[in-house]
Amino acid sequence: MDTQYLVKAPGKVFGASHRWKVLGVGVAANAGFSAAAAGIPTTAVWMRTGYHLGNAELGLALGATGLGIALSELPWGLATDRLGDRPVLIAGLLGTALALLTMALFVVPSTASIPPLPLLAAAMALVGLLGGSVNGSSGRAIMSWFKEGERGIAMSIRQTAVPLGGGIGASLLPWLASTHGFAAVYSALALLCAVPAAFAIRWLHEPPHPVTTAKAGATAQRSPLADGQIWRVALGIGVLCMPQFAVLTFATIFLHDYGRRGTAGISVAMAAVQIGAMVMRVWSGRLTDRRGNRRGYMRGSTLVAAASFAVLASAVGLGHAVPIAPIVGLIVLAGVCVSAWHGVAYAELATLAGPARAGTALGMANTAVYIGLFLVPLLLPHLLAASSWTVVWFVAGFVALLVYPLFPRPAQR
Repeated sequence: MDTQYLVKAPGKVFGASHRWKVLGVGVAANAGFSAAAAGIPTTAVWMRTGYHLGNAELGLALGATGLGIALSELPWGLATDRLGDRPVLIAGLLGTALALLTMALFVVPSTASIPPLPLLAAAMALVGLLGGSVNGSSGRAIMSWFKEGERGIAMSIRQTAVPLGGGIGASLLPWLASTHGFAAVYSALALLCAVPAAFAIRWLHEPPHPVTTAKAGATAQRSPLADGQIWRVALGIGVLCMPQFAVLTFATIFLHDYGRRGTAGISVAMAAVQIGAMVMRVWSGRLTDRRGNRRGYMRGSTLVAAASFAVLASAVGLGHAVPIAPIVGLIVLAGVCVSAWHGVAYAELATLAGPARAGTALGMANTAVYIGLFLVPLLLPHLLAASSWTVVWFVAGFVALLVYPLFPRPAQR
């Protein structure tokens, strides 16, 4: 039977099937913003040339988006739990689109002038500050509309939006940057954020507040900010994203400088990472919903990710004895392995908090995630300058391994 949900929209009643439209809005919103957050780093080679940046300066510019998101995620999450999903998501998407359009007009390099690094970094940080609204608000909406037993697959589908947007960015933005310049890059991204805002205006509504089960509702009475287990999972999510960001932000530099790949080769490799991550996220969400083993899967993912980076580092350490084609395949494999667990971990985190407080819990996790997005591009160039790509990928694997004890042990049956 199609259970009816009364929604905070006068005169409107939506059936349970409406949850798929809500999920679609969440996917579109996250994909639009991810095209900027994960897509702009794929233009790193052209950004380095166009803005006249060194690797360290490039890392600061790319990391500024992550800093902006990290600073805003928790406030946006608290605002979502207080004000609701709809106003937060719409305001954030429209604000992000406006910031990107402003960059297209005023923060692009030309033959006449090169924008200074502080202006570029500030603009990137502003995009992050506004776009930080997307994660918590869309996640809370999905947790409210979907019941336990569906949340793993629902959140995993939502998390496919991150590699989907990144894949769109990886396929489109390097071409735009190299042929039409960064005004075209930022304009395209503004459009990708504005369209989901229109979807949210049309379809995003909240079900009545008592959508939780008694157990979840009881859990939700305690603030996530006071729950040590939620903090551990949030921290684990943030740390495990760091090796993923190493791939997303500097694999293009690695493929260009070490692998001597051109635009087409770089775009194909980075798109393969994103497509592979999408497939694995949906598969993992469905698998863990069926088996009820989210915690075990999360712990196992840390080991698989660590192993994949160890193999990549070992292959790079052998130098020219290993052809470049297997190296490209290994970096794609490592990027997929370290991205496959997202939906499962976010579903477990939101379940621990309860749907009524999911915005805050997801904000906590995403704060940790985007602190990593700020730190990785900032620190990785210095690690590379002091060592080699072999060390960089070994460190990435070691960081993934550190997360294993942070994720909770599977509950005893």
